[in-house]
Amino acid sequence: MKKKKILSVFLATALAGSLLAGCGKTTATSDEPLADSADAADSQNAGDGEFKYGKIDIPALDGALCGAPIYIAYEKGFFADAGFDVTLISADFETRKIGLNNGSIPIVNGDFQFFPSVENGVDVKVVDGLHEGCIKFAVRPDSDIQTAEDLKGKKIGVDEIGGTPHQVASLWIENAGISADPADNEVTFLPYSDGNLEFEALLNGDIDVAALWDPLGSIHEKAGDVRILFDLATDDYFKDRFCCFLFASAKLVKENPDEVSALLSAYRKAQEWIYENPEEAVDIIVDGKYSAIDDRDLAIDLIKSYGYPSASDHSNDWDAKVYDNVFYFSKGLYDIGYLATEPEEFAQNIYEKIEVK
Repeated sequence: MKKKKILSVFLATALAGSLLAGCGKTTATSDEPLADSADAADSQNAGDGEFKYGKIDIPALDGALCGAPIYIAYEKGFFADAGFDVTLISADFETRKIGLNNGSIPIVNGDFQFFPSVENGVDVKVVDGLHEGCIKFAVRPDSDIQTAEDLKGKKIGVDEIGGTPHQVASLWIENAGISADPADNEVTFLPYSDGNLEFEALLNGDIDVAALWDPLGSIHEKAGDVRILFDLATDDYFKDRFCCFLFASAKLVKENPDEVSALLSAYRKAQEWIYENPEEAVDIIVDGKYSAIDDRDLAIDLIKSYGYPSASDHSNDWDAKVYDNVFYFSKGLYDIGYLATEPEEFAQNIYEKIEVK
């Protein structure tokens, strides 16, 4: 694929936008409020105890269903067992960026959308993979669009220019021979800050495709409102690849790698527990109001589709898989001009292997 220098505005947007919002912006689908940090703190820390690593804040309260390992590690006590007195917080990008750079926020989950920000100076390391899937492209049921090749000349809705759905769509259409460069006028990306507005724009004909975070696309697919054109979890280019990684403060990795190792241990226990208990995981998430979805069966199907790893997965060349995924998406983003650094150099610089005890 010919490398193109596209979207100069992307780098500025990627650095200033909400790149660390977990798995993206989740639109509420229920009248029930999401869990807040005070309620979450009471849930885990009802009693007093000794914590080896003391108090930490972890950004998590964004309503994303695919943030399940954080909720489960919190509710099942895996963070506490690893030595952390955790408070789950809401935090915008600026707060997360500052926290990661100075070490006051030790870890966040984020997408390969974050890679250009790292290239532009955000001092973090990829330390693990979290899950697969969680983005779908929807079209109207009567649309004649069937493949990526049909998108030439079309309008695609995304949550933000430079966001993960935008990057995924760009990779997808570039691989089909269509330029994502706005100067070439082969496709038009239109940003919508609210997923419901994007869905309405699709039904009204203002856009031809809506690139949506779960669970919104899946909810409307189940209702028969849309047809799913693309599923990150099943597309040949993206399937079996991480959608979200864990990014740790480079300062913390350098100064206290044992703390990072302990955090990863808690996350991995949560991933393995979700793999073994997807139904109970959904009950915990719904009961705790961590994600705004009230269709239990759909939530279970989605949780299972995210490919959370088992204990045997973690013991079978897992670190090599994480690095391979980092390199894979570094190359993909480099090929379409979203990264300027050679993929191997970028992957080696951003990935940090942590020994999990």
